[in-house]
This record gives sequence, C-alpha cells and structure tokens, in this order.
Amino acid sequence: MKQVVILGGGYGGMRILERLLSSDLPDDVRFTLVDRMPFHGLKTEYYALAAGTEPESAIRVPFPRDSRLTIKHGEVTAIDLDEQIICMLDGEQLRYDWLVIALGCEDRYHNIPGADQYTCSIQTLEATRRTYAAVNNVPPYGQVTIVGGGLSGVEMAAELRESRPDLNIRILDRGESILSPFPRKLQQYASQWFAEHDVELVSRSQVNRVEPDAVYNYDQALPTDVIVWTAGIQANRIVRALPVEQDNSGRVILNQYHQIPSHPNVFVAGDCASLPFAPSAQLAEAQGDQIAIILKADLTGGEYPASLPKIKLKGVLGSLGKKEGFGVMGKVSLVGQMPRVLKSGVLWMYKNHLG
Repeated sequence: MKQVVILGGGYGGMRILERLLSSDLPDDVRFTLVDRMPFHGLKTEYYALAAGTEPESAIRVPFPRDSRLTIKHGEVTAIDLDEQIICMLDGEQLRYDWLVIALGCEDRYHNIPGADQYTCSIQTLEATRRTYAAVNNVPPYGQVTIVGGGLSGVEMAAELRESRPDLNIRILDRGESILSPFPRKLQQYASQWFAEHDVELVSRSQVNRVEPDAVYNYDQALPTDVIVWTAGIQANRIVRALPVEQDNSGRVILNQYHQIPSHPNVFVAGDCASLPFAPSAQLAEAQGDQIAIILKADLTGGEYPASLPKIKLKGVLGSLGKKEGFGVMGKVSLVGQMPRVLKSGVLWMYKNHLG
C-alpha cells in the first residue's frame, strides 16, 4: 500500500487533496489527512470571527469525503524524516511513504517581552475563539490595541469598528503608513477610512514591552484592555525544529519541485515553504496545484516535467468592513465597493468549490 500523509487541512493541503482525489491513481494509494480541527477553517476570514461580525459556521468548509482518505484529528509533536515517522501528542506514530507538510504559521513576537503572554492572536481557530471572547467582553468605551498595520491588522480593526462602535481602537505600526507593502493609493484610502471612522493610527511605532493592561511604545505605556497581535508570522514550530535548511522565518528551503532536497519524498506547502512571495492562501493553493502534479507522477510512475510553470498570483483583496475594500489586480489598484464585492465573490466560489 502506498501511503500519502498530509499534515494540515489548510488551503495548500485541501488543494492537493482535491486535485489528487479527482485523478486516476493506482488502487493501492491511500491518503491520511492530519488536522486539529474536524473541518477546514477559512483563515482569511478569522478576523471577522474575532470581531464578532461572522459566526463560526460561516468560516467552516467540510473536508473531502473519499474511500481512499482517512482523516486523523490530533496534534503533531515531531517529524522524523529519516525514519519516515510522524509523532502525535496521543503517542500514536504515523508512517508514510510520501509526506506533505502544510502545518501553517505562528505569530512571530520578535523577542518582545510579554508579547507571547499578554496578546491575542488570530492565527488559529482556537486562538481566534479566545480573541473573540476577549475583544467582545471589553466594556463600552474600552480600548483595543492592534499591533501591526498589515492586511490582517487593518481588516481586524475595520471589522471591529463596525462590530463595536462603542470601543476605542488603535493600530500601532512600525512603518510610515499602514499597508506598507501596498501601493500608496491604497495606503491613503485605508488611512482616510480609519480617520473617518475614528480609529487611531500610530505610525513609526516601536513596541518594546507588553504587559497585561498596557503596550509600551518607545517605553511609553499605552493603557489598553485587549491587545491583538498581527505583527508578523513564522513557520510552525514543528517545521522550525526540522534539521533542514531554512530561511530567517523558519520556512524550509525547497528544490524546484517543492521537495526537501535531502528527502524528495517530503513536500512542504504554504506558510512553511520558503518562496519568493509573501505567504497567502492564494499562494498555498497555487503551490498545491504544482505539488499535486509531482505527487501524481510519483504515485503513477510517471516522469517529472522538465520544470514547473512560474507561480502567477492574481492579486490581493482586502476589506474595510462589509461595504468597502481595497485590492491590487496586476498593476491596477482598486478601492471602494468593487474590491469588497470581488472579495465576497471569491470567498463564495471557494466555499462552493468553484475556484
């Protein structure tokens, strides 16, 4: 029996399963999907769950059902690449012939004292549930501080403003403007939206300490009821512990076929893979498409293509509440209602397996 194990039912893992389960494969191929949750969570929408504007049922997508697929729920504690064994928290060991590591990312706290202890996260569904409780238990006129003015921080702040107009909300960002990787037009549009909706923006900040009821910017205490951390990510700790070459965020350096060079039966997808793009759901899916091509060749005895096509991303869409948004499609910057409608459409298509 040929055993393929996929660690992580996120965007990359789901795409690989969808492609391979719909392919003609030998009868002796079996798949095992390992995930902590009993469903795929739409991580790009966790900010809405945390803010209280979407129920959890709206961000759940069922895992595929197939007689060749076994779903194992649990926590991975270690991977032995040489012995081809996955160790689970419950003591079980899973063996594989081929492995896909798609365990996602974790918050990166940059060695800032207290950041890992006293801030809330939206990186996992479990953490997002706790963030929802913390944020929505803040009393009227309380203060919520979001550290990090990238896409996640901006969407979280905007959604929270619509959910809780009674709260004081601030974003701390170390750049000159929020959304620093985006075109200037989008930065200005989002900044103006926050000005009109009474969200405080603190640019060029330097968070150097976090305490239970305060975040310190250049050693100045900013009192706050809740702190939400969106100031950077790194590869999952299981991946960072692997004895393989990694980049400075703990992502694995791969060959042209998305394999670990020393262990070509092991693929790495999504936020754990070192690629020349910023991590995103779209990137994980595009990489999943390519991994499925190579895995199918392995499983059927086929030949690898001389090279894989370059990954081309369609763009990025972000929301400012439920009615406005921003985005980049190719070289075109979009602001206003259109990018928000486009984002809602993409989400609907994904949930209905149409793209």
